[in-house]
Amino acid sequence: MSRTSFDSLLEAGCHFGHLKRKWNPAMAPYIFMERNGIHIIDLHKTVAKIDESAEALKAIAKQGKRVLFVATKKQAKQVVADKAASVGMPYVTERWPGGMLTNFPTIRKAVKKMANIDKLMSDGTYANLSKREILQITRQRAKLEKNLGSIADLTRLPAALFVVDVCKEHIAVREAHRLGIPVFGMVDTNSDPNVVDYVIPANDDSNKSIEVVLDALCGAIAEGIEERKAEKVDAEAAGEAEEAKAEKQSSQARTEEEAAE
Repeated sequence: MSRTSFDSLLEAGCHFGHLKRKWNPAMAPYIFMERNGIHIIDLHKTVAKIDESAEALKAIAKQGKRVLFVATKKQAKQVVADKAASVGMPYVTERWPGGMLTNFPTIRKAVKKMANIDKLMSDGTYANLSKREILQITRQRAKLEKNLGSIADLTRLPAALFVVDVCKEHIAVREAHRLGIPVFGMVDTNSDPNVVDYVIPANDDSNKSIEVVLDALCGAIAEGIEERKAEKVDAEAAGEAEEAKAEKQSSQARTEEEAAE
């Protein structure tokens, strides 16, 4: 069963591409036709590609790994932040900090700095500082929060990247490639689909289009997380049953030994 339908994608306007003169010829396999100078995306292919991406993301989530969502364009920011947060995944919606992946230890230092400021504020260390110093520290903290807040709990490199608009997020995509991190991307008719590992051909300028794609993908991630939890519970139950069985066998053996004496 598909995770989304042709009709729901059509309703959300996922089929609207860019003007014909702005197209990237590499997108030809995903274009259905041209209407009034605008390319129309083949939504049957979009449905299939969403399913393919959803299964891969579900498998990643089931292994307990993280997917980093990236969308810094205005139409995508809020919907990506909401959807990623709903499945407990990190996201970047302000500005991509250059070297976020390739220079990950430095980014981690900045996150630790933010945590230290919080700690010193809460334990009263800053109480003796002047108002001006406190203001400076507060501003620094706010700036760090804006750029890094959503990745504060990302302690290691993500297992995958999801981007809205591969042209706009080309730096993030390039960094992921250098590290061999698979990239999932919403790719419009003006973009190069060859730069991502999992192509989702769709309109990346409409928040409705972005939302319908993310609903399907985040639904799959949520399933993966739930299945991981269920397997953990089953494994724990099996372990307890095994322990109980061993205990029973050893007490039986003791009883038999005592009877033999």
